[in-house]
Amino acid sequence: MNYIGSKLTLLNFIESSIRKTLITNNELRKPSEMIFADLFSGTGCVGSRFKSLGYSIIANDIQYYSYVITKHLIENNGNLNKIKMLKTIDELNKLNGFNGFIYRNYTFEGTEGQEYRRMYFSAENARKCDAIRNELDILLKENKINKNEFYFLLGSLITSIDKYSNTASVYGAYLKKLKSSALKSFVLSPLPFPSNHVNCRVYNEDVNNLISKIYGDILYLDPPYNERQYCANYHILETIAKNDNPVISGKTGLRDYKSQKSDYCIKSKVCSVFEDLIKNANFKYIFLSYNNEGLMNFDEIKNIMSKYGEYSIYSQEYRRFKADNKRSNKSKTTIEYLHCLIKKRGE
Repeated sequence: MNYIGSKLTLLNFIESSIRKTLITNNELRKPSEMIFADLFSGTGCVGSRFKSLGYSIIANDIQYYSYVITKHLIENNGNLNKIKMLKTIDELNKLNGFNGFIYRNYTFEGTEGQEYRRMYFSAENARKCDAIRNELDILLKENKINKNEFYFLLGSLITSIDKYSNTASVYGAYLKKLKSSALKSFVLSPLPFPSNHVNCRVYNEDVNNLISKIYGDILYLDPPYNERQYCANYHILETIAKNDNPVISGKTGLRDYKSQKSDYCIKSKVCSVFEDLIKNANFKYIFLSYNNEGLMNFDEIKNIMSKYGEYSIYSQEYRRFKADNKRSNKSKTTIEYLHCLIKKRGE
């Protein structure tokens, strides 16, 4: 997925920095003896990397579409029948489309006569998405697939349909004409099949509520950096994931997202909520990914983390998320910081 803040290109930097911290602190335990938590998991790439290294993983995200994807990538551990799942994918791809919620609300044809003529997907692809999403609920209800298989198939739908969206990057706006990728016929493609047999748990909660319920060794935090609310930027993927036919409004067809709004996107609240998270974290090693243009400045982060133990910093320059490259006042690169805290006992 073309996901804001994705750490896919920074995985080597994150892994090497964390490894360096463990070595410097004479951490002798093996990954298989440690718990790694990724509590703003997004598309799950960081948790998946550390799962592949042998760590037990705790993952979380307040967005349900993220939870679905991560539920498969993190919790499924070689327990899927690959032949059955690929056969099911093939059968789903053969379904005839129908005029469901996505077609009726997010295509030019489906919104005819409405106040806003939206164009997030081609009519053909939206109808196919509706058919597959409806079928997944039927398969689960009739016990033809189990929960693990459901998350794999639904996660595959979410990540697949995103490739055919008629947007520049996120769902905060749609293009006026269907771009070439949106004109291609939608094909449901399977997510990878994880095979690591490690203990993992995935949550769909507010991170500051969850933090007091869990414990572990390494805590990795990748909160939003700016005012852009993920619940608004990916609202259609949330609706596909939940299949709840919500009341929508406005030019972009937004669902109500009050319950998912993040204080990490609010300048007046972010420092307070971040310190609350650090204070209540029952982890020895805490790492925060944050760039040099975030709502919290460098000194604010350093001062907060330094209250609770030994602070250090790693940094790397990288290419900006491509949706921002069109802004004339923005450089093509930014600096990613990985703030590190070795938390004191009892703090």
